[in-house]
Amino acid sequence: MGVKSLYISSIESSAGSLIVTMGMMEILKRRLGRVAFFRPIIEDKEEKDHDIEFVLEKYDIDMRYSQSYGYTVNEAEAMIADNRLNELIENLIEKFKNLENNNDFVLVEGLNQACFTQSLDFDINLVIAKNIGSPVVSVLKGKNKTQKEVLGEINIESEVIKKAGCSHFATFVNRMDDAVLSKLSNEIFDIPTYYLPEVAELDTPTMGEIMNKLNCMLVLGEQKDLKRVVRQSKIAAMKLENFLEHIEDGDLIIVPGDRADVIVGSISTIQSRNYPNIAGLLLTGGMTPNKAIKNLFEGFNSFPMPILSVTEDTYTTAMKVNNVPAKIGAKSERKIALAQGLFTANVDIKRVEEEIASVSSKTITPIMFEYNLFERARSNRKKIVLPESEDERILRATEILLRRDVVDIVLLGNKEEIEHKSASLGLDISKAEIISPSESPLMETFTNEFFELRRKKGLTIEAARDAMMHVTYFATMMVHLGYADGMVSGAIHTTGDTIRPALQIIKTKPGISTVSSIFFMCLDTQVLVYGDCAVNPDPNANDLAQIAISSNDTAKIFGIDAKVAMLSYSTGNSGQGADVEKVIEATKIVRELRDDVVVDGPIQYDAAIDPKVAKKKLPDSEVAGKANVFIFPDLNTGNNTYKAVQRSSNAVAIGPVLQGLKKPVNDLSRGCLVADIVNTVAITVIQAQENDGSNI
Repeated sequence: MGVKSLYISSIESSAGSLIVTMGMMEILKRRLGRVAFFRPIIEDKEEKDHDIEFVLEKYDIDMRYSQSYGYTVNEAEAMIADNRLNELIENLIEKFKNLENNNDFVLVEGLNQACFTQSLDFDINLVIAKNIGSPVVSVLKGKNKTQKEVLGEINIESEVIKKAGCSHFATFVNRMDDAVLSKLSNEIFDIPTYYLPEVAELDTPTMGEIMNKLNCMLVLGEQKDLKRVVRQSKIAAMKLENFLEHIEDGDLIIVPGDRADVIVGSISTIQSRNYPNIAGLLLTGGMTPNKAIKNLFEGFNSFPMPILSVTEDTYTTAMKVNNVPAKIGAKSERKIALAQGLFTANVDIKRVEEEIASVSSKTITPIMFEYNLFERARSNRKKIVLPESEDERILRATEILLRRDVVDIVLLGNKEEIEHKSASLGLDISKAEIISPSESPLMETFTNEFFELRRKKGLTIEAARDAMMHVTYFATMMVHLGYADGMVSGAIHTTGDTIRPALQIIKTKPGISTVSSIFFMCLDTQVLVYGDCAVNPDPNANDLAQIAISSNDTAKIFGIDAKVAMLSYSTGNSGQGADVEKVIEATKIVRELRDDVVVDGPIQYDAAIDPKVAKKKLPDSEVAGKANVFIFPDLNTGNNTYKAVQRSSNAVAIGPVLQGLKKPVNDLSRGCLVADIVNTVAITVIQAQENDGSNI
C-alpha cells in the first residue's frame, strides 16, 4: 500500500513551498476523490493563513478552516518551552489522524523553520513528520546560490532527514538561476530531485495585492486591471522629462497626488510605442487629480491602467509597497497558470505518481505507538480491574484513563477511603466503579468457583475464602467469570502475586504451556518486541519456543509484521555449546509447531537488526537484518538488555506485557510511572478485544 500523506517542508522563507503544494495537489486531485490539506503550525490566528485559504478554495477541499491547522507559532513554542512537546505532538497526531481516516490522502505543509525563534534548536517539521508517519518533501531555495552551494544543501538536507528518522520522498530546489540550473541537470541523487527555475512574475505583487495591503482607494480603472503585475516601484521626484527616461516595464509609479504633470505623462506612456508599459499609479498624500484631469481620463474609450490613492506621504507609502508580499490567490489566474506550467515542465509527474503509489512509511515513533494504543482501545471499550487502589499512581492513572474515555475502570478497596484519597489529591475518578471484596455479594460465588477449580489440589473452602480476600485473587476471578475483561496489577505486589492467581484460575491458552512476557521497546523510529525479560529465569528449549510463538502472536496483535530472532552468542553454525544447542532446538520446535512464524536462530543481535552485518553473517535469512521480535535465551540476558537499551537510547519501554493466558492479566513494575500504568491498561484492553474477536 502506498503512502496516504506527504509533508512539504522548507527551512528558509520564500522557498516557494506553495508552488510545490499546488503541483502535488494537482496530481492528487486527478487521482483521488477526497484530499485533505493540513498545516500543523501557522503564524497566528488574527489573520487567516494564506496557504490554507488558497488551497481550500482553489481545489474545492471539503473541510473547514479550523480543521486545517493545529497550533500557532506562539502556542507551539510556549508548549515546547514548558516541556510539553509530547502533548503538542499527540494533539497534532489526533487532528491529522481524523483527516487521514476520513480522506484518501492528506497533504501537509509545514511552516518554514525561519518562522520559529532561534531558541528552537531542532527542526519542528521533521519531528512532526516523523510522528505522523508522513514522508518528507523538502523544498530548498536556489536563488542567488552557486552550483556548489545548491549541491551542498541538497546533500545536507537529505542527511538531516535521514538522521531524523523520516522517510524522504523527494527534494525540490525552487527559484533556481538558469545558469546554475543547467549545470545541475546531470547530477544524480538517491532521492528524486527536481529543479524549478526562478520566474520573476511569481515573486512580484499585483496592483490588487498592493491595493488590499495598503488599503488604497481605486480612483480610476477597472477590477481586471488590478491583475497587472508590479515588477518594481519608482518614486517620481524628478521633472517629467527627466523621469520618463527612468521608467521600465511593470513599474508602479508612486507620486504625490498634486503632481498633474507626472500623472498625465505617465498615463501617456501607455499610449506611446516608444515607452515601456507601466503597471499603474499610486497617488500619495490623500490627493487625487482635479476635475479637469479626471474628465480627460474618463474620455478614454477604455482606461488603460489603475490609479490608486492613499493618505500617507510618499516615503512611507514607498516603504510599505516594498514590504507587500507576493502571493498567489485563488483568483490569480495568471499566476496560477504560470505556476502550474512551471511545475509540469520541470517535474517528472509520472514518476511522482508512481512513488506515491509505491512508497510506504515504516516509521513508528513512541508517540505514534501510544496514540494508536488509545485509538484501538477506544474503538471497543472494555472493563479493566485495578486491585491496587491504595497506590497514588493507580489513582492518577485512573483519572487519565477515564478522561481519555478509552476504558471502564473497576477499583478494588474501601469506597470511602478511595474517594477521600482521590479527593485529597485533587483527582476526579467519579466514573470508576469501586468494589470492596470483603463486602461484595460476589464473594460467595468467587469462593465456590475457586474451591471447585482447586479442590483436587487439596484446597479447602476456608482456604478458598481466604484467597478471595486477597485483591489480586478477587480481581483475577472477576476476569475469569466475565465481570471484568482484564486485570493490571504489580505496582505494589510482586510478579508472583500477579501471575500465580492467573495460572491457578485463568490458566494458559490451548497449545501454550508457558506464561511469558514481552516489552515493547519504542525506539526513535521503530517499535521492537523483547521477550522474555521478566518471568522465566532459565527457559529450556520448549519454553523458549513457546515464548517465541507467544511473542510473535502478541506482536501481530499490535500491528507489527513479526520477524522473530532467536538470540544467542553465535550466528548460524559459527558457535557451539549447550546454550547454542538450546536455541537451535527451540528454533526447530517453533518451525514444527507453527510454519506461519517467520523465525531464525541462533543469531546474534547485530546480525538480527543490522542489514550490513546480516549480509555477511547470514545472507540468505528472512529474518537477519530485519528482525523486530527478539527472543533472549534467559532472563539474565533479556532483563539487562532491555534496561541497557532503555537507559542508553532513551527508548520508551512498555511492559512487561504477559502473554499465554486465556484472558489478559498484566504485571507492572513496582517502580512504574503513571504513564506506564496508563499504557499497560490500554494494552490490556487491546488484548481483551483480541480475545473476543473484536480487535480491529
